[in-house]
Amino acid sequence: MTDRTFLTQFLQMSSLQTVLFIGLLFILFIFIYKMEKKKIKFSTRMITSTLIGLVLGLLIQFVAGFPENPTDLVWLTEVSSWYSLVGNGFMDLLKMLVIPLVFLSIVRVIMNMKGENLGKMTLRSIGMLLSTTIIAAIIGVVVAHLFKLGVGESISFSNEEATLREMGSIVDTFRGLLPSNPVSAMAEGNIVAVVIFAGFIGLAIRRQSKKYSDIIEPFVKWIEAFYKIILSVAMTIIKWMPYAVIALLANTIMSRGINALMAVVNFIIAIYVSLFIMFIAHLLIVTVQGLNPFNYVKKIMEPLVLAFTSRSSLGTLPVTIETLSQKVGVDEGVASFVGSLGSNMGMNGCAGIYPALVAVMLANMAGIEMNISFYVMLIIVTAISSLGIAGLPGSATIALSVVVSGMGMGSLFPLVGGIIAIDPIIDMGRTLLNVSGTMVSATTVAKSFNQLDREVFNQK
Repeated sequence: MTDRTFLTQFLQMSSLQTVLFIGLLFILFIFIYKMEKKKIKFSTRMITSTLIGLVLGLLIQFVAGFPENPTDLVWLTEVSSWYSLVGNGFMDLLKMLVIPLVFLSIVRVIMNMKGENLGKMTLRSIGMLLSTTIIAAIIGVVVAHLFKLGVGESISFSNEEATLREMGSIVDTFRGLLPSNPVSAMAEGNIVAVVIFAGFIGLAIRRQSKKYSDIIEPFVKWIEAFYKIILSVAMTIIKWMPYAVIALLANTIMSRGINALMAVVNFIIAIYVSLFIMFIAHLLIVTVQGLNPFNYVKKIMEPLVLAFTSRSSLGTLPVTIETLSQKVGVDEGVASFVGSLGSNMGMNGCAGIYPALVAVMLANMAGIEMNISFYVMLIIVTAISSLGIAGLPGSATIALSVVVSGMGMGSLFPLVGGIIAIDPIIDMGRTLLNVSGTMVSATTVAKSFNQLDREVFNQK
C-alpha cells in the first residue's frame, strides 16, 4: 500500500496509460527539436505545435472514452499534472520576466522621452484600448441577438454553481492600483502600479540629470545594462515556446472533456464568431494605418498562438513586446508602455465581448426588455469594467460580475454556471483577442507618433 501511495501521490505514475502518454509527449518534443535543428521557421514550428497539441488532447480523450468528468480517471489526472509541469512551468518562467521587464522598460522610455509626449502617449494608449473594447462590446451584443442566446432558456446550463465575484467601487479599485507598497505591487503582479512607480522613477531621473548627471549616470547605465540582460533571458525562454504549446493545448482539451463543450456549444460558437469579427476589425484598423494586414498577421502570429494556448495576457507580455519591437517595427518604448497597459486594461475579449454576450443572454433568459437605454448602459458599464479589472486575477469573471451587477442582474448570475464550467475553452479565444487588441493599439499609437519603422515591418 505504501508503494501504491508512492506511485499515485508522489510520482503520479500509477498506470501504463500515464507512462505511455508522458513518453509520447517526449517523442513529440524530439520531433520539434529536429525541426529546430533543420532551421525551420519559428512561426512554422509554433503552428505545428498547436496542431500537435490539439490532436494529442483529442487522442487522450479518445483513449479515456470521452469521460463526462475527466477528473474521475486517476491516470487522466496524472497525465494532466505532468503536462502542466511543462506548459504551466513555461508560463511561470515567462511570468518571472514580466515585472522586471515592465519596470525597466517604462523607466527607460520615460527617462529618454520628451516631456510633452508622455501625457499624449498615455491618453492615446488608454483611448485606443477603451475604443476597441467598446467596439468589441457592440459586436458581442449584435452576435448575442443573432444567436438568440438565452432565448427559451430559464435554467442554468449546468448544475455547477456560479458565484458572483465581489468587487468594490470604481474609486476603491483605482486607489488599489496606486503603488502604496511598490514591492507588494510587484509581488502581486499589479502591473498598473508597477507602471506608475516606474513612471515616477523615470521622471525623477530625467529631472535630476540636469543638475546631477554625474551622480545618477551609474544608475542610468545600470538600467540600460539590466534591460539588455532581461531581454537576453527572455529570448532564451521564448525559444522553448513550441514545446510548451503542445503541453498547454493538450492539457486544456483533456482536462475539460468533450461533453462539457457540447452542453454550451451555442455559446461557444457565438463567442468565437464574435472574436473572429473583432479580429477582422483589428485588421481594418491596421489597414487604415497604411499597413498590409496579411503581412501584419504573419508578424504577430507567435504571441497570438502563445496567448491562445496559455490563456494568459500577462504571461504573453514579454513575447508581445519583443514581437512589436523586433517584427512589427514599433518603437521599443511604445511597445513596452502600451503592451504593459494593454495586458491589464481594455481587454477586448475578457472585458468587451464576453460580458456583453452574457448580459444579453441573461436578459433573454429573464425576459428583461432590451431597449436603447439598456444597450447604452451596457456599453458604458462594459467600458468602465474594462478599466476596473486592471491588475486583478480572474479578470474575465470579475468583468462579468461588474457588468451583470451594474445592469441590475446580479441575482441571475448563478444561471451562467455552465459557461463558467467551460471557461478555459472560451478563455483561449478571449486571451488571443486581448493580445491582438493590445498589439493593434500599440501599432496605432506608434504610428501617431511616427515611431513605427516601416522597413522593419516590411522585412520578410
